[in-house]
Amino acid sequence: MEDGMSGFTFRTTPRVECAVGGLADVGRLFGELGCQTVLIVTDRGIVERGFAATAEESLRAAGIGVAVFDGVVADPPVAVVEEGVRAARESGAEGVLGLGGGSSLDAAKVIALAANTDQPIEEMVGVERTRGARLKLILAPTTAGTGSEVTSVSVLTSGDNLKSAIFSPVLLPDIALLDAGLTVGMPRHVTAATALDAMVHAVEAYTSRTRKNPLADAMAVQALSLLGANYRKVLAEPDNVDAREKMLLGSMLAGMAFINASVGAVHGLSYPLGARFHVPHGHGNALVMGPVFRFNLPAAEALYAELAPVLLPGRSFGTPRAAATALIDELDAMFTESGLEGRISKLGVTEADLDPMAEEVVVSIGRLIATNPRDMSRAEVRDLYAAIF
Repeated sequence: MEDGMSGFTFRTTPRVECAVGGLADVGRLFGELGCQTVLIVTDRGIVERGFAATAEESLRAAGIGVAVFDGVVADPPVAVVEEGVRAARESGAEGVLGLGGGSSLDAAKVIALAANTDQPIEEMVGVERTRGARLKLILAPTTAGTGSEVTSVSVLTSGDNLKSAIFSPVLLPDIALLDAGLTVGMPRHVTAATALDAMVHAVEAYTSRTRKNPLADAMAVQALSLLGANYRKVLAEPDNVDAREKMLLGSMLAGMAFINASVGAVHGLSYPLGARFHVPHGHGNALVMGPVFRFNLPAAEALYAELAPVLLPGRSFGTPRAAATALIDELDAMFTESGLEGRISKLGVTEADLDPMAEEVVVSIGRLIATNPRDMSRAEVRDLYAAIF
């Protein structure tokens, strides 16, 4: 956006319920939505932690029938989502509860829609190509990172290992249920990766070349403030529920920001790492954020400088360049402290993969270069990958 205000659209989840222990209230919430049967969409790990049982108990106590689909895997393939659609139809579900990390929430959104329409999932891929209405939908995240509970996008993996995104306002749930208690047992590496993912959402939304807007800006700033102030706290004190809740709130606000402003090249370069090498999405973003943000400096210095005091309150910076660099240095330091692997060569990527990955970014994911503050050529994308090889 230029200096003058231009028109914008802002859409988000109509209702947010934020309460520690809130999952135990999910029966009442689905009752309010008028559902008599609900499908819980989740993964095996969440079932093993007892969260699905908590939800099931609450639903049954409210007189609501329950079925469970726990087949979700990371970067969910379309085939897995189709299994979930069959489970929803067979159970006669009128509502879907997405319970888990970003993969479970993304799967739940598409299951809620596809179970209620005859449109093949492949035809939904793209921007606003979905037809029909979805089943009632509540999303309860167990990680503080993706913001999927307030976004109108689902990212699935197609048969040829490419990431396919479905963008449609229909995917926004009826209710986002933020229960920080669900995030307390998150392993350290997942806590770190998802938190860094959320911080990338905030920074990329704030610096979007195409859809930056004042509402998204306000949410991005508040998100970065909450996430930055509590990141080291949750790594040092994993059972600190207050800090966990602030991370969850920050993640949600960052989700509200990026879905209405767009993300940029960090996400663009991270997608091939996820689809081809199964690097978790937050870890992929954390790997490429430093090189991408430094590359963006000539175009985004002023905006990065505005965010520096949000992430580094109380610090003074002599110049906008010093402030912008301090912001990126601090994000780099947070990544280093996470203990996550910092070299893609240690994650299965070979030198021969760099060219095809760069090609994929420029050709298939070019929309995320278009929203990035600075244009990138195929050679520049390859150089950024090479910097972390």
